Amino acid sequence: QVAQPRAAGASRAYAAAAQAALSVLESELDAIRTAGTWKGERVITSRQGPRISVDGSRGDILNFCANNYLGLSSHPEVVKAGIEALQKYGAGLSSVRFICGTQSIHKNLEEKLAQFHEREDCILYASCFDANAGLFEVLLGPDDAVLSDELNHASIIDGIRLCRAKRFRYKHMDLNDLEEKLKESQSSRLRLVVTDGVFSMDGDVAPLQGICDLAEQYGALVFIDECHATGFLGPRGRGTDELLGVMDRVHIVNSTLGKALGGAAGGYTVGPKALIELLRQRSRPYLFSNSLPPPVVGCATRAVELLLASNEIAQSMAAKTMRFRNNMTQAGFTISGTAHPICPVMLGDARLASLMADDMLKLGVYVIGFSYPVVPKGKARIRVQISAAHTDEDIDRAVDAFIQTGRKHGVIS
Repeated sequence: QVAQPRAAGASRAYAAAAQAALSVLESELDAIRTAGTWKGERVITSRQGPRISVDGSRGDILNFCANNYLGLSSHPEVVKAGIEALQKYGAGLSSVRFICGTQSIHKNLEEKLAQFHEREDCILYASCFDANAGLFEVLLGPDDAVLSDELNHASIIDGIRLCRAKRFRYKHMDLNDLEEKLKESQSSRLRLVVTDGVFSMDGDVAPLQGICDLAEQYGALVFIDECHATGFLGPRGRGTDELLGVMDRVHIVNSTLGKALGGAAGGYTVGPKALIELLRQRSRPYLFSNSLPPPVVGCATRAVELLLASNEIAQSMAAKTMRFRNNMTQAGFTISGTAHPICPVMLGDARLASLMADDMLKLGVYVIGFSYPVVPKGKARIRVQISAAHTDEDIDRAVDAFIQTGRKHGVIS
């Protein structure tokens, strides 16, 4: 018998080891399916809007789970601006900003966003996840401290992990606990209180007035992530800080272009000019990511211009939000949060949330069940999001579908 070459034997051993590693992944996937937390991806075959076409479903489907708060994702003027930018400035820059990736339209959008938020300057990123990943490492060193709400978005948590500051996590929206953490961190050179303006899973609004009071008392800076507030909260849609009257007391704002402001992609930081200039020099997601594509910049710029010109769209949100919340509560559902267009229908069980979402689609209403690890275990829900583009009839149809589905599954009587 001819001996097998050692190389061939080593190759078989490597293949077996690789297969064993992949089997671990299959076990992980099986566990997700068994737990009922599998996140499938439905395929949309139309543009984004209040009514969409979904692969495998007939007719128009009412969409109640997009971040398209102002209905601008397919607004004719926004789409036109994107086409014009594509034709004039091309598909992309094939470069990061500091090499040859900065066009006049990028600077123009940054100026308009700074104007919109009434801050000194602005820096664009590929996403708000990148904006959060790029801020804390630059701003905070080992002699500093960051005080973060325990339910802050994953991108904030990941961004904080990248910095060397001492980390303090305070209980969700608990001002007493925040004050204790401020006292514990008094020896730090610089302290930054970090919170979502609106918490995306529950639709609850951070107590910014109290946070700012404590920050001023203990000499800390305040940062807010405004992804689920920019464009529609506050009298002029400027966000949570405007809603609560603290625009001049919040030092740094991160937000997104991928939700209310056209819905394409992109994020940004607005704040003091010195901070923005330092981010341009040292923020890794900014330095090592391609510039935002011109069509995205064109769409976002037009969306911001529409909001700078009028608050009419933003003002239409309140009545529609309360129509859904009130009718659902009267029907017997538990809706988390208060007065925000994020309206979580609390169900508790992950499998129940998934099954109800599937049944809602059969009734022509597109919603998604949220479960662990996106939300804590035992807190599964269907997160409904109201858009300015929804009509009262759309909202009533969604409520009727929830009532029918809720009775089927024993959620309401």
